[in-house]
Amino acid sequence: MAICNFKTSHSNLLLLCFFIISFFFFYTSSFTTALSFNFNSFSPSDNRIIYEGDSAVNYQAIQLTANQTDKPLTGSIGRATYHAPLWLWDKRTGIVTDFNTHFSFVINSLNNAAYGDGMAFFMAPQGSKIPARLKHGSTLGLTSDGEELNSTSNPFVAIEFDIFRDNWDPPYDHVGIDANSMKSVKNEKWWSDIRKGKLNDAWISYNSSTKSLSVVFTGIVDNLPVEQSFDYALDLRLYLPEWVIFGFTGATGNATAIHTICSWDFTSTLEDDKMQHWTVDVCLGYGLVVLLFILIGIIGLHEGNSKVREDESFTAQLTEQEFETATGAKMMSYGELDSATNNFDEKNKLGEGGFSAVYKGFLMFKYIAVKKFKRVSIHGLKYYASEVMITGKLKHENLIKLIGWCYEKEQLLLVFEYMPNLSLDYHLFKGTTLLKWVERYKIALGLASALHYMHQGCERCVLHRDIKSSNVLLDSNFNAKLADFGLARLVNHDAKSQTLEGWTNGYEAPECHQTGKSSKMSDVYSFGVVALEIACGRRAFVQMDDGNHERLVKWVWDHCERGNLLDAADRRLCGNFDENQMTRLMMVGLWCAHPGFSHRPSAGEALEVLKFNDLPPNLPSKFPEARYAPASAGPSFSSLLSNVPTNFSTAKSLL
Repeated sequence: MAICNFKTSHSNLLLLCFFIISFFFFYTSSFTTALSFNFNSFSPSDNRIIYEGDSAVNYQAIQLTANQTDKPLTGSIGRATYHAPLWLWDKRTGIVTDFNTHFSFVINSLNNAAYGDGMAFFMAPQGSKIPARLKHGSTLGLTSDGEELNSTSNPFVAIEFDIFRDNWDPPYDHVGIDANSMKSVKNEKWWSDIRKGKLNDAWISYNSSTKSLSVVFTGIVDNLPVEQSFDYALDLRLYLPEWVIFGFTGATGNATAIHTICSWDFTSTLEDDKMQHWTVDVCLGYGLVVLLFILIGIIGLHEGNSKVREDESFTAQLTEQEFETATGAKMMSYGELDSATNNFDEKNKLGEGGFSAVYKGFLMFKYIAVKKFKRVSIHGLKYYASEVMITGKLKHENLIKLIGWCYEKEQLLLVFEYMPNLSLDYHLFKGTTLLKWVERYKIALGLASALHYMHQGCERCVLHRDIKSSNVLLDSNFNAKLADFGLARLVNHDAKSQTLEGWTNGYEAPECHQTGKSSKMSDVYSFGVVALEIACGRRAFVQMDDGNHERLVKWVWDHCERGNLLDAADRRLCGNFDENQMTRLMMVGLWCAHPGFSHRPSAGEALEVLKFNDLPPNLPSKFPEARYAPASAGPSFSSLLSNVPTNFSTAKSLL
């Protein structure tokens, strides 16, 4: 009976806490005003959009400039703005709104090589109209002729999608941030495909606390969509009044294109009378904290006499103690990640491994990659904890960035930045497009730099223990991002080895079979194999028709023995590569993948050779046999050069 009464009391208290907390959230949210809308399509009868100039609705989309059926396409200007003004900032308190907007659009030159001028998302003072007597499309309908670089009479802030080169523009199509001037304060080259009129997306957001204006947009490379982004610190109060109009503007000059907005959504939030109600907010905040402690106490009392399972105890310890120390990542709810991935739709699956699957998602106006672990177990928790603790602390441009984590509903999830160009493995062995040599060498340099940072640039050495081409991801500019730290371990810099829990055929160092241990040198070996994959376009491990297998390292070494190293280069490149770089990359790959761990370089030494800051290595005349012993640091670069013979004069002559 006592137990039944406790459960009833427990349920009532939980219900009471729920209502009180719900009231707090409702009460605090009442101080917030917001402007929000979503147009999946447009209708001529919808008076929420105001049209100026040549803009109009056509086929459920907004045509900012004249199309081929209206009139001549040259000299066309149009605006489309939301009917209600936006309260941008509060003059009394100085508080600025945050806002987010997303729109899909098409700029189509109808296959003409000469096109112009572009379009922009803009904000301007309430009552602003298209400037009179415009003769050119270069201002995109934002400012008068002659005031292109100093628009004091027509102030504005805009994100331009500029496809025509004016005197003040960079020599390429670009996306830029403009503030009272058509000369962008910051711009990024846009990989547009104007002649084919591809659909693009843009996400623009403003963070008032950091004054950061962030722009994310898509482009087209080799007929595949890519995502680009940049941001800029801009205090909107210096350029715009409290109330503004906002929307789109587009223009053409002598060169033309059709500018179309296909969809648009927008959300802003400005906390009303924030300074007046700060005491109320603080009190409510403290009250909420107290209630949460009560809730935790109730749950703790209820569970106090229950035996805690090992995996639950381990998870609680990680959540409360370790995960909070992981920098740069925040806790996310399962619901928002489920929604972001469309209920983890199979269509959004980017890849799958033994312990997890990765899904593409869309959250907070940008794409994300969500790694969902398949099962909760002590082993799975170790992988999960390793990724959070290690990835969260590493800060390097060639390492994947951890955004968030979630442990809810017995689900383990990690959230990473999305890599639009997938993986190195995909482009080398699965994709339909050829990875160019310039991109390949940049990837090799980036991967070497990341490995050097992990081994030498951190307070404690990080052993990755699973370096392979499928774990090398590529961003929109084909920069390498080493990922998947589930097997990674933190060790002291003078540590010799760690027990190895798993490896992938072709990438594992020979000594790992014998000793079952991993070290810096086994990481270097795996990097060497990936370097050879980049150069040769062949997999690390190939199963032959006769049942035997062929390792890439041995195959390349055979070419070296015959003095025809360059014959091992990827034939799909058709010789379109720098021979010095190709030779150096393959020699460094063989050096790093030397069967004897003591003859391998450090990651830093390999990087210096790839950067042409040091001489290439001397290598044995024949494929060397591995000698197994406990792993340790290799010899110095200079001693390796002086003590090991070589007969690769043909290869070295190219250097």
